[in-house]
Amino acid sequence: ALKVTADVNCIVDYLAENESQLLHMNSEGEKGLLYGVPVSIKESINCKGYDTTLGFAKHLFQPAAEDAVVVQVLKHQGAIPFVKTNIPQSLLTYDCSNPIFGATVHPLNPTKSPGGSSGGEGALIKSEGSILGIGTDIAGSIRIPSAFCGICGLKTTSNRISKKGIVPCIAGQKGVFVGMGPMARDVDGLALCLKALLCEKMFHLDPTVPPLPFNEQVYTSSAPLRIGYHVTNSYSMPSPSMTRAVLETKELLEINGHVLVPFEPRHMTHFMNYFIPATLFGDGGAALLQFFEGEPVDPKLRFTMMVLKLPYWMRRFLSWIMRPIIPRYSRTMSNIKDRSVKELWKCHTEIEKYIREFTEEWKRLELDVLLCPAIGPAFKNGFASKLPEVCSNTMLYNYLDFPAGVVPVTTVTKEDEEELKSFKGHYNDLGDKLHAKAVKGAVGLPVAVQCVALPWQEELCLRFMKEVEKLTREKSIMI
Repeated sequence: ALKVTADVNCIVDYLAENESQLLHMNSEGEKGLLYGVPVSIKESINCKGYDTTLGFAKHLFQPAAEDAVVVQVLKHQGAIPFVKTNIPQSLLTYDCSNPIFGATVHPLNPTKSPGGSSGGEGALIKSEGSILGIGTDIAGSIRIPSAFCGICGLKTTSNRISKKGIVPCIAGQKGVFVGMGPMARDVDGLALCLKALLCEKMFHLDPTVPPLPFNEQVYTSSAPLRIGYHVTNSYSMPSPSMTRAVLETKELLEINGHVLVPFEPRHMTHFMNYFIPATLFGDGGAALLQFFEGEPVDPKLRFTMMVLKLPYWMRRFLSWIMRPIIPRYSRTMSNIKDRSVKELWKCHTEIEKYIREFTEEWKRLELDVLLCPAIGPAFKNGFASKLPEVCSNTMLYNYLDFPAGVVPVTTVTKEDEEELKSFKGHYNDLGDKLHAKAVKGAVGLPVAVQCVALPWQEELCLRFMKEVEKLTREKSIMI
């Protein structure tokens, strides 16, 4: 791990007491499901005696008084938390840099980003500096770095794993569901970690978590699946390599006896342009701006912070000017404002309706799971903050509170790069042009697909991910 971080800068703290924990474990007779497994921990998760800064200097030298529940349960199961990993400042971007610890770079190409906000985890695990990590996910923060780096990651339903002792980027907001989850080199690693976490110890430490143990029968089932799928969501078109990854995976699944049914999310423009600013920034960005008071701002966040600092009338005027050039971002910008309680309740009611309609369509089609694009391949450093619209395929499942995971299935080819030259996206606007530039120069880098299930069905999601992983590996062996 220390060798890896010297190359990619992914570790922010070494948890020194892991050595004494190992000695203590060796003297005990009982062994947990993760006995002796070293586990890396995202910086925003409290570890007793260590800072949780979110990349803000004001939080330095304020060590946590106790471990987060998830860390306590990991230790109970015999795991050895041994490092904390890097994150972007404030967690609200899918790049990975901050003024305290600097930038983490992609382990396969230093000009590329490892993704975020669990970017340190993605880089460390891909580089074999860790075999298992724990991340958090508010818009794709587990899935994006997993996809960029070529590992597996799972975002659970928001309350399947305890979030007690997790420091949020925007405290108090309830419109977007934050999920916890494991990151590992393969799906079995994710399943073992989830099985270990869903135990009586966690249910005792945090009674607000439903006492649902891991359902092994669902995970190991081999029954054919009825799978919804879509390649695009009519708001943000995936890159050529991502489109190919989804279509090839669909074909593999069909050949192996699964039923694939078209299923495209509806009203994505309203979802991205209204729901996101109305919930994440329902206070006009005041909570986030308070975090940044007296703090140096990471260069990748400067434009975002500039926009949030503008008075509302100026933001509206700037949005109007930008609309012909970058219509999606301009509409989102115009909806960032300090909302009344009445307005927030109206927004939450609309989101509840959206979730209900989405779920009803899923049930009408009798779907088990959903196959769809993730984000990727890895972006060039510094592009993530310029492309919030590309998060639509990951952020959707935070709002729906559906479990979702990613599995690498292919790598970028020269043909993908050639096709990128004519990429126009849905709008052919500045956002689509920046997207093409962001993913350019990625030949050989991994591409992942996203697998989704209904709330509380993590085991089914993992079972689907395992099937995708198995079929992909079998195909690569045959080739």
